[in-house]
Amino acid sequence: MAKGTHSYVEDQRNENIIIYINGEFFPRNEAKISVFDSGFLLGDGVWEGIRLHNGKLCFIEEHIQRLYHGAEKLKIEAGMSESELINLLYKTLKVNKMHTDIHIRLIVSRGLKRTPYQHPNANVGGASIVIIPEYKKADSTLLSKGIRLCLVDIVRGAQNSQDPRLNTLSKLNCILGCLEADEKGFDEGIMLDVNGFVSTCNSTNFFIVKNGEVWTSTGEYCLPGITRGNIIKLCRENHIPVFEKNFQMKDVYSADEVFVTGTFAGVIPAIQVDDTTIGNGNCGLITGGLYHLYKSKIATLYPGEPN
Repeated sequence: MAKGTHSYVEDQRNENIIIYINGEFFPRNEAKISVFDSGFLLGDGVWEGIRLHNGKLCFIEEHIQRLYHGAEKLKIEAGMSESELINLLYKTLKVNKMHTDIHIRLIVSRGLKRTPYQHPNANVGGASIVIIPEYKKADSTLLSKGIRLCLVDIVRGAQNSQDPRLNTLSKLNCILGCLEADEKGFDEGIMLDVNGFVSTCNSTNFFIVKNGEVWTSTGEYCLPGITRGNIIKLCRENHIPVFEKNFQMKDVYSADEVFVTGTFAGVIPAIQVDDTTIGNGNCGLITGGLYHLYKSKIATLYPGEPN
């Protein structure tokens, strides 16, 4: 089982999944990409993590729009329309006979190069598209046991260096934050922005609760998370005061509750930040309420077949 925010239940069926690569389907042990692919050589591409629940891709329009926005910023042509790509995702799931509790990694890179060089004029052909669907059910104990976070030295960059709002394959910034947190013995790292304000975690979006209010960053230096956006909407719909604002680590240490959000596990409480126990060391009332509200929203939007 993976650690922390991406803890999941091991599933032997993943040994036999079928993976889509550039127009063909391959068994897992035969799925390969060229060493001349831009994604492998340079991290030159974009990606999305998408959940399948009861036969439906959750928030697929938002995910695909974010993917194409990132591709446009990188001047990568996917070679197919948004609807065609969505149909391809469903085709891959049909080939695998998958229905629910599935996590998909969708990758679009700039494609093959004639030689290892960063300039796009070294590319030949079109984009590379890879779809990896896996049986992944989130660890149900995350809500009760929570996670432990720490501040890391790695900061989120500015938009004119490596835009932190784009979901690119170039994940070095987040990987360094992840490595630092792991070396310190924590599940995930809290990353500040270039101005010293709290921005995000290395693989999830970050929230705190103070005096009944939910705070998250301005979003200027973090990935515009799909789950993050849904939690903000749920707060507003349920009359929970929510603010996208600048705040500092002193606010985190004195918070009543802390939680993170992500596509895979939804809402996850954090029970410790550095040496500080948050609240009473358990999932807080607002965090727990948002967890169940989000779970209910998924069930309502993507219901199973009637008995």
